Amino acid sequence: MIIFIVIVFPILYTGYISVTNMSLYHWSDYKVIGLDNYARALFKFDSVFLSALLTTVLWTALNMVIQLGVGFLIALGLNTPKLRLKRVYKTLLMVPWAVPAYISILLWRVGMFNIEFGVLNKLLTLMGFGKVDFLSNNVIAFCSCMALNLWMALPFMIATIDGALQSIDRGLYESATLDGAGFWGKIRYITIPGIKPIIAPAAVMTTFITFKQFDIIYLLTQQRGYMTGATLNTVITYAHQNAFVSNNYGLSGAVSMLLFIVIILFSLLTNRSLQED
Repeated sequence: MIIFIVIVFPILYTGYISVTNMSLYHWSDYKVIGLDNYARALFKFDSVFLSALLTTVLWTALNMVIQLGVGFLIALGLNTPKLRLKRVYKTLLMVPWAVPAYISILLWRVGMFNIEFGVLNKLLTLMGFGKVDFLSNNVIAFCSCMALNLWMALPFMIATIDGALQSIDRGLYESATLDGAGFWGKIRYITIPGIKPIIAPAAVMTTFITFKQFDIIYLLTQQRGYMTGATLNTVITYAHQNAFVSNNYGLSGAVSMLLFIVIILFSLLTNRSLQED
């Protein structure tokens, strides 16, 4: 019963809303309109859903590739033999992950990206370049949001990979050295296979979190009173926009259900892949 109330009922109710014309103007007299909201989201010319979905997929893919790549290299460096102050470095790397997300986003918005007072523009000015509005258009806003997301998310990936690296038997590397294996050979045949069972579930979980990312893009570019000019939208911000700005709850419900279907399909594919491995 608890599972039904907490998980199943909200999904069913959202599905029901998605086939109605519920909105601020039809709050109590809404009616069932079938799949019109789904058709509008997927096929209407002026619908933002498909571009938002493409942006979300690109956002997720780029973040995950960079997180895995950079996280692996940093974790590998932290496990270098005879590295001094190793514990200090690991502690400092956890700071971005420990700071509340809302605080981090506000600090970056004001302290890093601000046109007049931001650190980045001060550095550009000192080097003789003009000031840049890092949140003014979709391309540069996308890159700025991604930089902040990587700063916030990398510590988790580094910590996970670091723990996985420490679980590998050191004797394997010693044997490989005696057999004449080089650095990249050890990485390919010992390190990557050794950490894969640990990293794969963490990567899948982080992919879901990144796909559903809302606060960074919203607070940097779309927060009321701080509209930057960028029209960047992911599926989540698009659903929020329809629900709480346009007050079109039926369309927002349809977008949410489409997102739910995408996540379920991705989950099934990843689970099958993990089971095969």
